[in-house]
Amino acid sequence: MAFVTKLSFQSGDREALESLVTDLKRMVERKGAECKGPHSAPPEHLTVPQYRTLQPGDRYPSWEYTSYSRRLEIHGNDEVAGRIGHMEFPESVHVEIEVDRKKPLGHRNG
Repeated sequence: MAFVTKLSFQSGDREALESLVTDLKRMVERKGAECKGPHSAPPEHLTVPQYRTLQPGDRYPSWEYTSYSRRLEIHGNDEVAGRIGHMEFPESVHVEIEVDRKKPLGHRNG
């Protein structure tokens, strides 16, 4: 069975995110795996309220920031996907890894 490894990245640091995704794509392609992406979502502009105490009322100015996201898919190379799954990523980038098992066409349950 083939595997599809889906990687999702989020960060407020656009340069760190772009650098990481570009390096990973190059590594995957050098190893001969099929890589789809990176796919970008529109940046999210977020606002987070900040309170002076745990009680409602007195507040600091809201914290505003932009979050950027990218997605990559690696098809059919379990070794490369496993290597990426054990990598250490920058603290400024949130990474989610999802692995799907794809059954060959014509495969029957049974």
